[in-house]
Amino acid sequence: MDVMGVVSETALITLKARVIETEKPYPIIQDVVSKQCLSIIQSHLPADVQNRILNRKLPSSLTSHIALRTRKYDTETSAFIANNPSGLVVSLGCGFDTRYWRVSDKAWNYVEIDLPEVVAIKQAILADRITYPMIGCSVLDDNWIEAIQQLQTENVFFIAEGLLMYLAPADIIRLFDKLSQSFTNSFVLFEIVHRRYTQGLWKKNIEAKMKRALGTDAGAVYQFGIATAGEVETYGNDIKVIEEWSYFQDEDIRPKFLRLFRHLKFFTRSQWTIKAKLN
Repeated sequence: MDVMGVVSETALITLKARVIETEKPYPIIQDVVSKQCLSIIQSHLPADVQNRILNRKLPSSLTSHIALRTRKYDTETSAFIANNPSGLVVSLGCGFDTRYWRVSDKAWNYVEIDLPEVVAIKQAILADRITYPMIGCSVLDDNWIEAIQQLQTENVFFIAEGLLMYLAPADIIRLFDKLSQSFTNSFVLFEIVHRRYTQGLWKKNIEAKMKRALGTDAGAVYQFGIATAGEVETYGNDIKVIEEWSYFQDEDIRPKFLRLFRHLKFFTRSQWTIKAKLN
């Protein structure tokens, strides 16, 4: 096995954070498959990655935030499949996510998209557990969109968790435009950062913070951000933002005092989740 650059290192961090949360006495999420996944993958990682990423103690605030985000995306996914039994969920840039097993113990309509090398590693790690389709290609490649269209063109729920900030603005706009042209009565749930973190001193500060706390340079590749959710509605035909969510709004955020900032947009719209409908 090999490690596929700093963006994939963030996937390892996210996986480890879910495992840490699962092992707490009163966890926000339960993710047994992630524990199995991590135990297998860590022995195949280069020593420097193990030392920098897996052997480093993660900030408790980070593991809490990842757990809250995971629960939010799981809840949205569960609600979608409950309301749309024939609907299809598509996870973009899935990494080592294990949502398929967290959401339901029964089979449901699900497809994962990620780079071929990521898909190959995940399939090798989880083997027969993976009973749903995986497509190995860039999320910027039209091939996967055409493949999903062959399955269905409406009632599709796209998830982009911890992905879009790493892509170029022009590519994101093109992606939303393509989705809006290709699917109807569908939704996109995605995480985004404020534009200030993609340039200048703000970007350098994020890069230094991530390097110091997480042992990765992933912050250096933040490319895409927005100032307001409404910008997304201009990226394609008939896109409508229907919900925004921030960690600061969650009752279970830790430390608790962070709830005090839930009404301040400087904090709640620094890194947050948007749900948009493709009409």
